[in-house]
Amino acid sequence: MYSRNFDELKKIIEINSWTNNKKGVDESSAIFAEWMLSIGFELTRYSREELGDHLLFTSTQKKGKKLLLLGHLDTVFAPDTFEDFREDDEWIYGPGVCDMKGGNFVALQALRNILKTHGEIYNIDFLLVSDEETGSHDSRYISMELAPKYDYCMVFEAAGVNGEIVTGRKGLGWFSLDIKGIAKHAGNHYWEGADANLEASHKLIALNKVSSQTKNTTLNVGIIEGGIGANTISPHAKLAFDLRYTDPVEKDRALKAIDEIVATSFVEGTTSTLSGSILRDVMQPNQAQAEWIESINTLCHTKLPTEQRGGVSDANIIASVGTIVTDGWGPFGDGDHTVYERASKKSFEERIELVTQVFGVHMDGKL
Repeated sequence: MYSRNFDELKKIIEINSWTNNKKGVDESSAIFAEWMLSIGFELTRYSREELGDHLLFTSTQKKGKKLLLLGHLDTVFAPDTFEDFREDDEWIYGPGVCDMKGGNFVALQALRNILKTHGEIYNIDFLLVSDEETGSHDSRYISMELAPKYDYCMVFEAAGVNGEIVTGRKGLGWFSLDIKGIAKHAGNHYWEGADANLEASHKLIALNKVSSQTKNTTLNVGIIEGGIGANTISPHAKLAFDLRYTDPVEKDRALKAIDEIVATSFVEGTTSTLSGSILRDVMQPNQAQAEWIESINTLCHTKLPTEQRGGVSDANIIASVGTIVTDGWGPFGDGDHTVYERASKKSFEERIELVTQVFGVHMDGKL
């Protein structure tokens, strides 16, 4: 049994914060802003017409290293799909309890603790963005502009099952391949057509071969569409695919292979057009990051387990500009992106205590 009161978290969990629900995201973030302002932070608002506003909370700036906290306000759940909050002895359940309103709550509680022990908060800022779940297409530019101003960044996505923080994430690209063929009657003029579906089949097999198990590179064609009827040679087809990779060399190899496949017509008369891009580049473990983690271990008398993940987060964006970043500082949870999402009460306790320690040694100038 864990006694921490989660009424505040419940309040924002029960507000629908689907990325495309600007009203809900802004309503939830307004509550969080009240909490942050009450502990001495100043707010810079990045107003948006269609998305929820992005929020930057800044503390007093003094001599010493600067720490950026990063979270996102949005969830993947559309209105009326998953909006309830409940708890039992071990778990809390609800949209965003681990991804990642729960992580934001950990950061908030640790900041409150620091205010009590130090009497003030300085050299720690907190960026909350509203479009992470759809690729951070808008907020990435804010993150990339701000990140170089900080020595370190802590991202509050969910922890690993054993409390792992995240030191590496794959790069991610999303692409669509549109194929045009020539429609003809399948009975009368079969040989005069150019079958876009058949071209898509050849390209699907070729794209699959871009994946490399030894290099931990994957290309997954997740959507196939094509044709207008069984008695018509298909005039169009579409493949949508996801590319993930662990280092820049593999990215370059994969992108070159994709371009070659797009340029090759396996079925005469078909043409293909590629759209899409790399959404988040790879986040790789590095020596500076390892040294920072070791300092935390020493100063906080802990031994942080680490892991690398195939999924992406805004930590990828921060890493791309060279700022030292670690992820997974939120509570442990599972079922994220499903109606079974939950987070461990025990992990909230553990994470808040640890993050409070990290903030403390940072402000003391030891980290």
